[in-house]
Amino acid sequence: MTDNATAARDRREAAPEAPDAQAAGVATQARSDASPESSGAQAARESSTADAQDEPEAPEAVGGQDDSDVPGARDADEGEVAGARGARLRGLQRAADRVAHGRLTAAALAVGTVVVTALSGWLCVEVYEQRAETQRHQDILAAARQSALNFTSLDYRHYERDSANVLKGATGDFKEQFAAQTAELTKLVAANRSVSQGQVLEAGIARADQRSARVLVVADSKVTNTAAPEGQARTYRLQLDLVLEGGRWLTSNVEFVG
Repeated sequence: MTDNATAARDRREAAPEAPDAQAAGVATQARSDASPESSGAQAARESSTADAQDEPEAPEAVGGQDDSDVPGARDADEGEVAGARGARLRGLQRAADRVAHGRLTAAALAVGTVVVTALSGWLCVEVYEQRAETQRHQDILAAARQSALNFTSLDYRHYERDSANVLKGATGDFKEQFAAQTAELTKLVAANRSVSQGQVLEAGIARADQRSARVLVVADSKVTNTAAPEGQARTYRLQLDLVLEGGRWLTSNVEFVG
């Protein structure tokens, strides 16, 4: 062979070995990078070990100590306790408010009952007094009407009976004066054959209290006698004073006022 051919063959034979050498170098480098014994990993492990040695160990739980001893856990527990206490306080406050409201309601009802009872009593007294006054006025008017009717109704044929009726409803000075004149009036009425038929037209109370009263009465009568056999109409305006004696209203004075 020539020298050129020999050199070309040598190059061809040597060429496949270069990639193998290169691959071997790459693999070696990869193992070196991946190896735990690499310089970077080794340095990191040594630094971590040193930091772990320098860091103080955390105290172990003593006597069953749990997470509640951690400040954050204690704050949470205290918050729950405070919330529960606040809820209980609010509940107690609501209960106290209900009790106070109940007491106020009971007091208001009691006051209302007292007021209603007092008002009812006052109204009963007022009604009683009004009824008593109404009844008293009716009794006064009835007595005054009867007295005026007796005084204006006389008949010579039974004058003693008629005069007795007048005296029955009289008292005081009027009774004494009429009784003193009865004998004389009996003779006068009989001599004139006088008959008077009276009737009460109106009657009203001028004043009245529980023991006395004054009544104005309008009455008329038809009078017949020997001088006027056909009869004459007469009208009387009388003022009667009455007093309460023995449960009866009696006439104590009679005056002609018109």
